Amino acid sequence: MLRVSVLCLGRLKETYYADACREYCKRLAAYCKMDVTELPEDGDMAGRIPKGAYVVALCIEGRKLSSEALAEKLEQLAGRGVSRVCFLIGGSEGLPAQVKAQADFSLSMSDMTFPHHLARVMLLEQLYRAFSINAGAKYHK
Repeated sequence: MLRVSVLCLGRLKETYYADACREYCKRLAAYCKMDVTELPEDGDMAGRIPKGAYVVALCIEGRKLSSEALAEKLEQLAGRGVSRVCFLIGGSEGLPAQVKAQADFSLSMSDMTFPHHLARVMLLEQLYRAFSINAGAKYHK
């Protein structure tokens, strides 16, 4: 089973974002081993990236993928023997340049700007959607 880590700079303070994240993490448990780690805005994100993980940096200059393409990417990684994927979400200032440089892939959610807390919810929902697509579940229409 694929292990998915999400490293985030900053803490969720809004209960509605935290509730949504908990719900998607609960749903994802059927498909992967999921963990979300919050770090202080000035925390050492690079030092917390799990060894051997395929690293995906969320940043505006990254590549945009459809839900189906994200599902295919996760399936291809698993097929190549990748056992752990780590997604990186920056704080209000984005991701530090040295962290972006460590990424195997850069992913953009949109050309629009979103609060980083909402980006966490959006990522978890898209991961759930991707795993659902790969499992042939009815969630994705």
